[in-house]
Amino acid sequence: MSKGVMRPERLSAFTDGVLAIVLTIMVLELPVPHERGLAGLHELGPLLGAYALSFVNIGIFWNNHHHLMHLVRKVDGRVLWANLFLLFWLSLVPFVIRWIGEAKFSAEPVAAYGVILTGAAIAYWLLERVIIIVDVAEEGEAPLELAVGSVLRERLSMAAYMTGAVFAFYAPWIAIAIYIAVSATWFVPDRRVEKEIEKAVEEEGGGTTGP
Repeated sequence: MSKGVMRPERLSAFTDGVLAIVLTIMVLELPVPHERGLAGLHELGPLLGAYALSFVNIGIFWNNHHHLMHLVRKVDGRVLWANLFLLFWLSLVPFVIRWIGEAKFSAEPVAAYGVILTGAAIAYWLLERVIIIVDVAEEGEAPLELAVGSVLRERLSMAAYMTGAVFAFYAPWIAIAIYIAVSATWFVPDRRVEKEIEKAVEEEGGGTTGP
C-alpha cells in the first residue's frame, strides 16, 4: 500500500474506538435518581427511553459501518474526512440526550435530536458515495456501488428525520415516534451490503462461506 494511504481495518478500528467513547459518555450523562427504589427509576423513565433509543441508533450506525468497511478497497483523505464527518454528528448525541433530560422533552432538544440524526444519515450516505468514487477511480468499479444500488431507503430516512424535527415544535412525542420508526427499519443490518460481502467471500474461498 502506498505511503499516506490508511488501511480500511485501521479506519474501522478508529471508528469503533470513537463510538465506544460516545456510548460511555452517553451513559455517564444519565443522572442518579433522587428517590430510592422504583419511584426514582419511574422519574427517569422517559430519559432512559431516550438513552435506549440513542444507544440503538448508534448501534445501527456502527453495525452498518462495520459491514460497509468489508467492501472498502482503498482509504484516502476524502474517505477519512467523510468518516470524521459522520463521527462528528454521532459525537453530538450525548449532548442532546443531556439536553432532553434537563429540558424534559421540550420542543427544542427533541428537534435538535432530529437534526443530529439527519446530519448523521447524510454523513453516512456521503461516506458511501466517497468510498464508491475512490474505488471507481482506482479499480474501475466499486463493490459497494453494486451492493447499495438505489438510495431510496436512505432518502426516506433523511426525510423522516427532518419531518420529525419539524413535528417536535408541535408534538414532541410524535417526533420521537418517527425517530423510533426509522430506527426500526434499519435495525437489521443492510442486507444489500451483506449479500455483496457473502458473494466476495464465496469468490475468495472457492465457493464456500465458512471460516
